[in-house]
Amino acid sequence: MFRDATLVASKDLRIEWRSRVGINQIAPFAVLILVLFAFALDPDKGLLTKATPGLYWVAVLLCGLLAVQRSFAVEASDGATDALRLSGIEPSALFLGKAAAVLLQILVLDVVLLVGVTILYGTTFTGWVLVVGTVVSASVGIAAAGTLYGVLAAGLRVRETLLPLLLLPVLAPVLIGSTRAFEAALAGTTSEGWLWFGLLSVFALIYVAAGAALFGPLLEEA
Repeated sequence: MFRDATLVASKDLRIEWRSRVGINQIAPFAVLILVLFAFALDPDKGLLTKATPGLYWVAVLLCGLLAVQRSFAVEASDGATDALRLSGIEPSALFLGKAAAVLLQILVLDVVLLVGVTILYGTTFTGWVLVVGTVVSASVGIAAAGTLYGVLAAGLRVRETLLPLLLLPVLAPVLIGSTRAFEAALAGTTSEGWLWFGLLSVFALIYVAAGAALFGPLLEEA
């Protein structure tokens, strides 16, 4: 299963590397979001610094949504979804492979956005272990939930507009937990942040397990 998942992930990542959509479009979009937030809140530097955790994770969710949509838009063209379904690869391996490819893209965007808030907002994090743990666990949750709801919306004609309506409410716990963990890292009270990290980890595990179990039936419906 893990070998097949690696094949699926490498396929998706090669497509993205050759198309350069993530580098040329999604990453600049992520930076543009931070710049627009800076323009909107620039007169009040204190408010901008205080709001950094929330602004950061809103940008991550929006860019992660674009990565998920891109992942399934590629499969929807030229009957590639049918080819995957008939390939004999286990649905759980398909889920893990596609989620892993989305996860790697989100992690790259996370790094870009961390550099962005450091430069544009002058943000200084003290608890870097908590920051890294939060980024990884939240990104796993976003990738797993996005892949699950992405295949759910893939067979619908209005998938481009329906996916955000399905996915963003589900990711509200990720937004809340990751924002609170980042606030703790900024304030130096990392003990409070680890509690939110635990919530993010549970969310990620639930959606990884649910995706591995439900991806096959949803793929058939798509």
